Amino acid sequence: MKEEKTTPLRQRMIEDMRIRGMAEKTQAAHIRAVKDIAMFLRRSPDTATPEELRAYQLHLTNAGMTATTFNVRIVSLRFFFGMTCGRDEMKRHMQFRRAPRNLLAVLSIEVVGDIPAAAPGSGLKCRAALGISYGAGLRAAEVCPLRVQDIESDRMMIHVEEGKRERDRKAMLSPGLLELLRDCWRETRPDGWLFPGLPRVSPISPRRLNRAFASAKHMAGVTRSATLHTLRHSFATKSSRCTRPSHLRSMRIIMESPDVSALSP
Repeated sequence: MKEEKTTPLRQRMIEDMRIRGMAEKTQAAHIRAVKDIAMFLRRSPDTATPEELRAYQLHLTNAGMTATTFNVRIVSLRFFFGMTCGRDEMKRHMQFRRAPRNLLAVLSIEVVGDIPAAAPGSGLKCRAALGISYGAGLRAAEVCPLRVQDIESDRMMIHVEEGKRERDRKAMLSPGLLELLRDCWRETRPDGWLFPGLPRVSPISPRRLNRAFASAKHMAGVTRSATLHTLRHSFATKSSRCTRPSHLRSMRIIMESPDVSALSP
């Protein structure tokens, strides 16, 4: 979290989150939730009563908040009241909502191939970034900060640093994707970031990558509802259908072996 002047209550909550090693995005989400209930109460949130907490949850429901967002708020408030305020009894008055279990959108291999090919711009950067989202099953937040040295061409692996829950992991690299990345590297000659943004000292942002996907989807004539994360769902579905238990054991051995190689051929 950024250092700023704040109330003692908020400072204590920030310290509690730091002690537990929470990621910055998680800290920001917790702070937003507490600020929102404070605005609802129009006073310090640590003085909330069980009945006021119930009224706040009803307010969120009537506002049309999705079950996922609602439950994130509840997690934040449970931390605030339980850890920062020492009021564990308030947890009894916070209810999680059941989220509908919808089937994930999955794109066919043909459609997946059309979208990166229609990526905006005259260069290969957006095409390669979208290609790696599907070809390696990476999230937008994992694609953008990739560096040239993260492409381990001799082992056909991609090193993902601080992915979800700030954990490092390995992703498989196909020969076709490696060739596309090499073509992109020859064209842009990046010094550090594999997909540099503007200015080049920073990587491309997830927002820009999502916009590139939306534009490519439109140019490819794909009318089905899909987001950039749909590429990851499609990759996971394809992998689950094609992967055998013996392959999984081999992948585990490969991923546990530390080594790094250059992207350049």
